[in-house]
Order: sequence, then C-alpha cells, then structure tokens
Amino acid sequence: MHKRKILEFNPLPEGQSVDLLVIAGEHSGDEHAARVVKRLLSDRPDLKVAAIGGRHLEEAGAFLVHNPIDSAVVGFVEVLKHFNEIKAFFAMAFEWVNAYRPRAVCFVDYPGFNLRLAKKLFDAGIAHKAGGNVNLLFYISPQIWAWKSHRRFAMARHLDALGVIFPFEIESYRDTDLPVSFVGHPFVHDDYRLPFVYDPGAPLLLLPGSRATPIKRIMPAIIETFRRLKAERPGLRATVVYPSEAARVILQEMVDQSDCAGDMTFVSNSEPEVRACGVIMSSGTISLVCALAAIPGILVYRTNPITYGMAKILVHIRIVGIANILLGEFIHPEFLQGRMHPKRMAAAMSSQLNDSSTLDRTRALSTKLRSILSESGSASPESWITAHLENSPP
Repeated sequence: MHKRKILEFNPLPEGQSVDLLVIAGEHSGDEHAARVVKRLLSDRPDLKVAAIGGRHLEEAGAFLVHNPIDSAVVGFVEVLKHFNEIKAFFAMAFEWVNAYRPRAVCFVDYPGFNLRLAKKLFDAGIAHKAGGNVNLLFYISPQIWAWKSHRRFAMARHLDALGVIFPFEIESYRDTDLPVSFVGHPFVHDDYRLPFVYDPGAPLLLLPGSRATPIKRIMPAIIETFRRLKAERPGLRATVVYPSEAARVILQEMVDQSDCAGDMTFVSNSEPEVRACGVIMSSGTISLVCALAAIPGILVYRTNPITYGMAKILVHIRIVGIANILLGEFIHPEFLQGRMHPKRMAAAMSSQLNDSSTLDRTRALSTKLRSILSESGSASPESWITAHLENSPP
C-alpha cells in the first residue's frame, strides 16, 4: 500500500514489493550492475529487483524505475549548469525509496549523487543504521585514495557495507568500522568478454566517451589527430564507438563537418567484438578495458578550466587513467588539458602503432594488470549482496 505516486518515476505494479533497488547513474555502472543482477537472478529467481539505471539493467531482469543515464553530468561547472534537474532527480529517487522501502538499496559508483542520497535516507531514519528497515550497500568505491578521502567517515556512518573492485582499496577504510569486501573486478570475471581485440590490421579505435559535454571538448582533437595519422598511413580507417543514440548524433555531426567522414565507421558499444590496431580514448572505465586487451594507444582528457583548476587543488594524484595508476607507469600516455594537442597526440600515437618495443611493452603491462585485478576475493558481488539481503531487517 503506497501513499503517493512518484512523478516521472515508474511505480511498482499494484501490491508488489521489491527486495533490491539498484541505483546506477552512468553507462559503466549500468553495465557492471546488469551483469551482477543477471547472475543474482539466475541464482535467486525469487528476488524482486528494481533499478534506477539504464537499458542493461532492464535487460538483465530489473524493473526499470527511471533511466537517468543519458543525462548524467560530471564536473563542478557542469553540475551547476544542471543543478535544478539533478535536484529534481534526487528528490524523486528519495521519494521512491521512501514509498516502496526495498529491503536493500545497492548504490553503484556515481558517488556525487549516491552518497548524498545515502545520507538523506539516513537522516530521514529510513536507513538501517538510523533505525530504519532499508540496508544501504555500495558497490564500486568512490576513489577516496585519489581525492576527498574524508568521505570514508560519512560512508561508515551511513552505509551497511561496501564492495570494492580493486584489492588495495580495502586499506583506505582501515580506520573506519565500515565492512569492506573485495568482490573482484568485473572485467576479469568469467562472464565478461572484452569488447575490444587487438588486431594490427584493423582500424584505429576512437573512444570519445559517453557524455555530451566531454565529447564536444575532446572529439575535435581526436578527429584532427586521426587526420594527421592518415596522412602518414593513407589506408588507415577509424571505428568510432558510441554508447547511446544521443552520443551518436553528436559524434556524427562533428565527423560530418570534417574531411575524414568517409574513413570513419560508427559502431554501437553493444557490438560484442570490435577489432583495433590502436586506440585514442577518453579517460574512464573504458581505458581499463583497452589496457586489458593490450591495445596500444593514448588517453586524452579535457574538462572545464575551472573544474580542472579545482581538481588540481583537491586531487592527490596527477594521473587520470586507472590502468596507469594501478601499474604505477604509463601503458597509455596521457594528454590532459593544454597538452591535448593533435600534433603531439599524433606523434605519440604513431610510436604506439609502429614501434615494436612499445607494442611488446604494452603486452607485458597488460599481463601484469590482469594479474593485479585477478587476486582472489572473499566473495562475488552477487553473493555479497545476497548475504546482506538475508541479514536485512524484516
């Protein structure tokens, strides 16, 4: 029995309850969570799972409450521009949880939003740790080892458990009482097939990201870099991977304005296997995929100058690629902000594609990276969630 209708959020069918609500606000979180939910429902088909997420979670069997994926924003300035939209989304997410009271909420990454919602649920007395009946779980830790490490204390106060995907992250929470479990990295799980494969005779892979604003900032430099590389290798072609129709429209318009349109093919990220001789990519989850696939390339990143200036003050590290961070050296050279110049990028990319010693080094570092991420975990994500559902309040 539910007292209010949640505006723009899908209500549950009349009389139905929910065991688990998964909240994933970005493409990568949606994909990771979907694989977990699929395995979870395979083991426990009796569970009722709902999701605030994207099409992957829906296809995995979750009841889709709302899809915020294509409108996700990051960065100080970008968040300010979309403040009213985010505020409304936040309020509706809270109201849905308050109305339907799932046994557990599993937040997936997206810490700027999810940690605020966890606090709101705690302050409202809905969270288990505040005396309520909803367990709060967090899967994929915010990068507190990079910046805003103080967040761990609020997380320990509000959350019931945390599942991390990098072994070293457990140490970051040693001075709290938050139960933290290494649950394995999704990219080295048996059911995960890398979407990209290294093939020296294949096109160049272009991965400009999933959000509109970053795409518009970095894609022109990526296109110009490709043009310069093509001048060296006339037969070179490129594959542009897009995560959503909205992203494809933006990318298509930018490519059509260049003189390279005839040499670029668009492919959805739902394609099971894309072959590539090299990659020019944005920072983010996908850069780890390319490193595990041993594809040579470079990483580019540009954000609003104000956002970047604030980040330089607050962030404890100066490397943005997670593979580079884990390895402690560069498997993919990084071109950030002002260094993101097509002439420099093309020179580095040419070396990545043509230097045999660089290719050998990429393969060796890829093997090392897989070893780092394959350490035995105490639980899988689905068994970790199941355990906390079984211990959740009635």
